[in-house]
Amino acid sequence: MSDIGAPTAYRELRTRAGPGERARRFVKYRALLLMLVPGFVFLIIFNYIPMYGAILAFKEFKIMGGIANSPWVGMKYFDKAFNDPHFYVVLKNTLIISFYKLLFGFPVPILFAILLNELPGRRFKRWVQTISYLPHFISWIVLSGIFITIFSLEGPINLLLKAMDHLPIIFMADEHYFRSILVGTSIYQSFGWGSIIYLAAIAGIDPQLHEAAIIDGAGRFKRMRYITLPMLVPVISIMLILSMGSILDAGFDQIFNMYNAQVMDVADIIDTYVYRIGLINANYSYSTAVGLFKSVVALILVLGVNRIVKTIGGNEHTLW
Repeated sequence: MSDIGAPTAYRELRTRAGPGERARRFVKYRALLLMLVPGFVFLIIFNYIPMYGAILAFKEFKIMGGIANSPWVGMKYFDKAFNDPHFYVVLKNTLIISFYKLLFGFPVPILFAILLNELPGRRFKRWVQTISYLPHFISWIVLSGIFITIFSLEGPINLLLKAMDHLPIIFMADEHYFRSILVGTSIYQSFGWGSIIYLAAIAGIDPQLHEAAIIDGAGRFKRMRYITLPMLVPVISIMLILSMGSILDAGFDQIFNMYNAQVMDVADIIDTYVYRIGLINANYSYSTAVGLFKSVVALILVLGVNRIVKTIGGNEHTLW
C-alpha cells in the first residue's frame, strides 16, 4: 500500500485522467478501495434492497400473492392517511417533540465540547469525556426503566417533593410533564457522544490563533467567542443539515419504552403509529404509505436547509 494518505488518494482518484491512468490509480490504491467494499455491501443490503418494499404504499398487499402480485391501488392509502384525523395528531406530536429536541438538544454538544476543551488537566478531561459518553451505549430499554423509576411515585424526585410538603406527581402519566421528560432524557443520552465531532473540529483549529489572541490580552471566554465558535460554524452548519433529515424521527426506541395510554395524545408519533398499524394490525400498505410520506418530507427538509445554508454561508458550509 502506498504511503500517501487516504485524503490524498481520494483527491487523486477524482482527478480527471485517461482510462489507462485511471486504471493505474485504482491498482495503486486497491487496498483503500477494498476497504470500502464492506460499507458498500452493507448499504446495498440494508438500505437499497429494502427500497423495493416502498411500492407497497401503492398496492393492496396480499400475503399469498406477495409484493409483486399484489394489485395496484394508486394513491388510495395516501388519501386514507390524509383523511385520518389521528394521522394529523401523530404528525403534530412528531414535529413538536422533534423540534424541542432540536431546539434544546442541538446546542448542548457544541457548548459541552467548547467547555470541555477549556478544562485544565488531561486526565480529568478524559474522565469527564468517558462519563459523558457512557449513556450513549446504554439501551433505551435500560435507560427507560431507570427514568421511569426515578419519576415514579416512590422515586427520588417524589420523595424530595414529599419532604418539601408537596403533593406527589405522577410525571410519566401527566401530559404536562411527559414531553419535557422526553427531551431532557434524550439530551442526557446523546450530548456526550454528539460532542465528539465538535471536539475533533476544535482540535483542528490552528493554535497560533489562540497564541496571538493571548498576546493581545484575550481571556478564555473571548477566545471561545471569537476564535473557537466561529471556526466551528462549518461543522455546525453541516450537522444542522443532517439533523433536519431526522426532524420527523422523534425517537421510536425512547418513546416506545417510556409512553403509556395516559400520555398517548401527546406522545404518539409517526414511528409508533406505523408500528401499531403495520406490525400489530398487519396493515402493511397503509403503514408503508405513512412511512414513505415521512421519508419524502425529511428529504425535502434536508434539501431546503442545505439551500438556505448555502445561500447564507457559501458552499463550504453545505453538503453539496
